[in-house]
Amino acid sequence: MQQSGAAGGRGCALFPVLGVLFFQGVHIVLSLEIHADAHVRGYVGEKIKLKCTFKSTSAVTDRLTIDWTYRPPSSSRAESIFHYQSFQYPTTAGTFRDRISWVGNVYKGDASISISNPTIKDNGTFSCAVKNPPDVHHNIPMTELTVTERGFGTMLSSVALLSILVFVPSAVVVALLLVRMGRKAAGLKKRSRSGYKKSSIEVSDESIIFPSPCFWH
Repeated sequence: MQQSGAAGGRGCALFPVLGVLFFQGVHIVLSLEIHADAHVRGYVGEKIKLKCTFKSTSAVTDRLTIDWTYRPPSSSRAESIFHYQSFQYPTTAGTFRDRISWVGNVYKGDASISISNPTIKDNGTFSCAVKNPPDVHHNIPMTELTVTERGFGTMLSSVALLSILVFVPSAVVVALLLVRMGRKAAGLKKRSRSGYKKSSIEVSDESIIFPSPCFWH
């Protein structure tokens, strides 16, 4: 009986400890949340933005760090392409050398970067990791990037859209001017057909005959 009571006592004493750990664990997980687009599509030669945002329960300090990594489709090894801690440190080696730019704002919870002059070789998985001590435990979202050539159909649709935005308003203005001119011409034509009647004053003025200057001599 004493043994069972002792065991029960240890179990009761252990329960609040587990409860504290459980709630502390939940607090740690939810203290820093990171969000990124699961899929991003881009075109060769056109700058691509990789968006990443975060929410932290702690104020942003100079201890905050951001790390972007890249993993090609044919490899399981990830390489660092960008690091931030008070300053931006884009990679100075590898395929992304001189092509990574910082476009985020840590005070607004933005950890985004951009890739200039992308190629099909840039396809792969990108991950965004943020640490803002004491908030260091978080999820690490993955972004799948797909870079393709801009096809003729896409270029044609862009040209068509530009034509619509530029030429349609001009065509409408020209059509309205033509309609107005047509109405004005029709009114003048109708007026000429009906004839112009002179007023009585104009008729009386024409009926007055002035004597010849020679009459006075």
